[in-house]
Amino acid sequence: MPSKTLTTRLAATAALLLAAGALATPSAAAKPADAAPGDAYVLTVSTNPASTDYDNRRVDVTGTVTKADGTPAPNIPVTLQEVVRFTTWNPWGDPIDPTYYEPRDLGTPVSDADGEFTVPDVDIDHVGDSSLLNVQHDVQITALYDEDGDLNTPQDGHFADTTVAADAKSSSVSYTVNRKKVKAGDVLVVQGKVTLPEGVEPEGTEVFLQTYWEGQYRVKTTTEDDGFFVMSVRVRGYDDTFALRTAPRDLYVAGTERTLPITNTSLPRT
Repeated sequence: MPSKTLTTRLAATAALLLAAGALATPSAAAKPADAAPGDAYVLTVSTNPASTDYDNRRVDVTGTVTKADGTPAPNIPVTLQEVVRFTTWNPWGDPIDPTYYEPRDLGTPVSDADGEFTVPDVDIDHVGDSSLLNVQHDVQITALYDEDGDLNTPQDGHFADTTVAADAKSSSVSYTVNRKKVKAGDVLVVQGKVTLPEGVEPEGTEVFLQTYWEGQYRVKTTTEDDGFFVMSVRVRGYDDTFALRTAPRDLYVAGTERTLPITNTSLPRT
């Protein structure tokens, strides 16, 4: 089975287990005594250090597997994942999952005679080409042991998780607009510059322009190697929310948002 499919199923299984209450969910510091009487196994997981930053992105992931009575459980394969989380764009208030998940496999260590497992030097970072718009800077580490190896039978699954705070540097965006009052049919031109921390290349930073409250952005572009960008959009009669958002390509550089002082005169007067 392709890795991408497996990681998606693991994340979905963990979510199902939590929602259904089919397993205990001890924190990284949980002790065996926290186990419910019916639990066959209890997992814990933690990281050292507990946070990362731009210059220090690696942690050691450690954990334990015990039986319900607190005795070590050796030779247990534990599936570890790093999960980068994103806030779901949802201006309508619908009852949907407020978080979108991007999992990455970290390996499947086996517990030793003391019920302990370790994966050293894990990179806490974003891997892949997806946008970092709406990214959360608390990265989740999950541990999962499924007794029969069948993710379609979550009742025998055991799960633990912890988070690593990825401390991000700040960034900024400056802009100019060709007009502050617009009407339907006008072309709004926004140009500006994204400034990132010293030593971080701004080229490729994504810039998004919102024009209507319902959509997070209408058009997008990426900055040049000097951080400059230009974007334009034809105004619609109902456009009522004008804002810029940026998404640097590095998890450890935070994006920023600016509200544009644009008034659409085509909107009905209130």
